[in-house]
Amino acid sequence: MACNFSIKKDVKSGMTPVMLKVRSRKLNIDVRQTIKFEVDAFKWNSGHSSPQALANFRKSVYGQQVFSVLDKIAAEIEAEMTKGVIVTAEQVRKMSDNVIFAEQRKRDEEARLAEAAKEAEAKRVTLNKYIARYIAEVEAGERQTDKGTKYSPNTIKSIKQALTQFEEFQKSKKKRYDFNDIDMKFYQDYTAWLRKKNYAINSIGKCIKQLKVIMFASESEGYHHNSLWKDKRFKGTRVDIDSIYLTKEDLEKFQSVDMTKLSPGHEIARDIFMVGVWTAQRVSDYNNIGRDDIQTLTIRSIVDEPDPENVGKTIAKIVTREVTVINIRQKKTGAKVAIPCSSDLKRILEKYNFQMPHLEDQVINRYIKDIGKAAGLTEIVNIVKTNGGEEKEVPTEKYKLIHTHTARRTGATLMYLSGMDVYDIIKITGHTSPVMLRKYIKADELEVVEKITEKYKYFD
Repeated sequence: MACNFSIKKDVKSGMTPVMLKVRSRKLNIDVRQTIKFEVDAFKWNSGHSSPQALANFRKSVYGQQVFSVLDKIAAEIEAEMTKGVIVTAEQVRKMSDNVIFAEQRKRDEEARLAEAAKEAEAKRVTLNKYIARYIAEVEAGERQTDKGTKYSPNTIKSIKQALTQFEEFQKSKKKRYDFNDIDMKFYQDYTAWLRKKNYAINSIGKCIKQLKVIMFASESEGYHHNSLWKDKRFKGTRVDIDSIYLTKEDLEKFQSVDMTKLSPGHEIARDIFMVGVWTAQRVSDYNNIGRDDIQTLTIRSIVDEPDPENVGKTIAKIVTREVTVINIRQKKTGAKVAIPCSSDLKRILEKYNFQMPHLEDQVINRYIKDIGKAAGLTEIVNIVKTNGGEEKEVPTEKYKLIHTHTARRTGATLMYLSGMDVYDIIKITGHTSPVMLRKYIKADELEVVEKITEKYKYFD
């Protein structure tokens, strides 16, 4: 039994198909089949002119390429015949095709797998794709807080600012970080980069905190199994900021400024700020109070009064009084709070017919600094600023430190100094615990001593 290869005798040049002859007397096989493999006719004929020419042809580069295919075809067919298989022309065709197109099929399969991998990668949710989707869902209200409420505009802004820094960091490193890249090495590189930009400790902490929120959410949704970011050293550090509050004396000066020397906008800004003081709310809440938020309650109570007809005895009497209350659902937390209106607060609300005007936060900040300066709030306050990981004490005039959040701090602090129970203050400010409230109470040591000695006889 044998397999022989040839080409048509009349073909002298150019590419021509190879003919395969399979013969076996034992198995009674005589198959002639043109296979789908072409050779250079001139080189083939030259290489078959003599036994020596054939030996040389097989050793040549071209001959090795040709016979690496033809010998393999012959070996496979002869192996089948050795098993006693009576091969047919169709089987010869299929076996030769399998050998001839093996490399092409391999390349096609590799290309198919590469394309499939490319498509899979395009569909795979990476860290950066997840961040983009996360932000979009937060902005659309599709992703909500743990309390089932939409994120406030200020919170959304804070999230985007923090994640923008992560994007800038990646650009600086010329690398796209994925879920499994977020480890302690990344943490050290990222925080070092933020410090180099002179970011304060709290700003760095916010960037790290938001990235951890992303890693937690994506892990819980099954996008990765990286736990290296849970290392206790991978944390967003926070330090207490030396924010100020305005004392009663400061507020008196602040409210006594002659507004005729300033613009009408200044007066509106001052009134909005004072609403923030008397309500102890965030600017996003106190800068949007309208008629629908204000309610007048009639409160009836029973008091004992001297009985004019029976000396030494009392009679019960029903007393009625009206209380104006502001009801607010806080935008940041979704907490619902009710704030009784003081006489000062009520006068401001009445001035605007219980519909407070609205100014942009930046405008309020600019105007209230002007008013603070006009009020003479120029005492030097030494505040601690942290930049690039270093703390520095910076002497600053007090009025320059007044901003919209000063109103909330001032309100909470004045309530505390007035002797109001901490848990009652929490009901108004909406803080979740006394620990959180403590950050807003900015009374100095002497003021706390005064409060304590007035309340407790222990120190008499």
